[in-house]
Amino acid sequence: MTSSMKGVDDAPVRFGTLVTASGHRFGHATLNAPDSLNALTLTLVDALQAQLDQWAEDPRIAGVILDGSGEKAFCAGGDVVGLYRAMREAGAGRVPKDAADFFEREYRLDHAIHRYPKPLLVWGHGIVMGGGIGLMAGASHRVVTPRSRLAMPEITLGLYPDVGGSWFLSRLPGRVGLFLALTGAPLNAADALWAGLADRAARAEDRGALLEAIARTRWTGERASDAETLDDLLRALPAAELAPSPLAAHRDRIDALIGPHDGLTTIAPRLRSLAGDADPWLAAAGAAFLKGSPTSAALALSLQRRLRHASLAEVLRLEYQASVGCCVHPDFAEGVRALLIDKDKSPRWQPAAIDETGEARVEALLAPRFDGPHPLADLR
Repeated sequence: MTSSMKGVDDAPVRFGTLVTASGHRFGHATLNAPDSLNALTLTLVDALQAQLDQWAEDPRIAGVILDGSGEKAFCAGGDVVGLYRAMREAGAGRVPKDAADFFEREYRLDHAIHRYPKPLLVWGHGIVMGGGIGLMAGASHRVVTPRSRLAMPEITLGLYPDVGGSWFLSRLPGRVGLFLALTGAPLNAADALWAGLADRAARAEDRGALLEAIARTRWTGERASDAETLDDLLRALPAAELAPSPLAAHRDRIDALIGPHDGLTTIAPRLRSLAGDADPWLAAAGAAFLKGSPTSAALALSLQRRLRHASLAEVLRLEYQASVGCCVHPDFAEGVRALLIDKDKSPRWQPAAIDETGEARVEALLAPRFDGPHPLADLR
């Protein structure tokens, strides 16, 4: 296997290429911030976007591999502490420019991955949360390992499942996607496969073997045939032993808890009751809902239902408005403060009660806060 790397060891993303038996190359991008669990910053997003664009246009590149450095995480989400600082600097009720720029370019990157013209494999080992799921969701080949832990826990931060979450969560079986948005429940590898958030499971120690197999293979440069060949290489890896899927086991109960047209005031008591459930996975989900932001719950529910039949581009445009709106609303900064800054785990939500939320509050969050065309108007 011949590879070349560029960039310094402390670059936010390390880039390299694998030379293959056919002379084609595979681009290899590694998120390189292990101390922050490879959290996404604007610098990282911009670097990855530029390189993916270059590889997309290079006829020598047959495909791309995206993974994370370290053994703990592929990507634990966006750098919300950095966003917190931007919100504090902007002041109450004002849009932080750094935050608006971050959301615009992060969503552009997610959209580009969904539309990427070549096979793109994400190796989702370890923690994959929030923005990490945004990177993984649109990849053509999504791999988990027995140590993968996926979640979209934004409700505990005063945010909501963004990065296209209003689109891909609403497409999960039954009301599972809404349940995950309202509780931030963690998923293991079997859950991710069952829900369609991952395509294959592999042993963590076989990543090197996969890279070697890619290098030994003759690629055509044609997306369809190369995607099938990459499928075959993944299928040839030794089977990974996975724990059972609690999500699959509880699907029927989840559908009973959340009716297709139930409002939040109807759903909330049912989710709260889970906190005392004998099943530890359901009990943790109920406890997380109890501690979460009521405004985040209302926003997540509204977005999934109103965007169920929208295109991905339409979803990202409205999510941009929602995310910028969350930067103006006090709950996002308060959630980050309570969980990650002061770490008192006692956020003071405004409002504090589910029955004080409603569509008027959601509409206020979604109000456009930009001049001229939408910043994501060109997405299709």
